[in-house]
Formats: sequence, structure tokens, C-alpha cells
Amino acid sequence: MANVRNLKKDINYVLGDIIEAAYVWELTNSSKDNKKSEAIVDEAIEAFDALIAKVNAKNIENPKAHFKAISTELEAKGNALIEKINKLG
Repeated sequence: MANVRNLKKDINYVLGDIIEAAYVWELTNSSKDNKKSEAIVDEAIEAFDALIAKVNAKNIENPKAHFKAISTELEAKGNALIEKINKLG
């Protein structure tokens, strides 16, 4: 992990791309029900808020391990959300 700023950028880009993919699905499938894709967007926003709160946490005993855990959580959450978008079809 290079620094906190890059971790915040990664969180923003990954979850932003997932939200964008959900909106693209909604636009290309306008005749289908959008409730599931809206739920994915809401879940991505909640994940963003939670991860940023963890990044901004103070008084961390082991910062390197803390930020590595956040990065791992971002990857897991991102993969799960992408899987949900792929199943929308």
C-alpha cells in the first residue's frame, strides 16, 4: 500500500465503476424491473461509506495491517457486487 490517498482513490474508482455498470444495465434493460440494480447501487454506496470511515479511523495500532485489510475487503466487496451485476441479465 503506497499511501492512504491511493487507497481512497481505489475505493472511489472501484465502487464508482460498479455503480456506473449498474446504471448502464438499467439503461440497456429499460423494460426490466430496476429494483435489483438499484439495490446494488445502494449496497455500493453503503460499502463506500463504510470503507472510507475505516480509512479515516484514528488511533490504529498497526496501520499497515489495517490498510491491507481494507484493501482486501474492497476487493471482496467489489467482486461480490460485480457478480450480482452479472446475474441481473
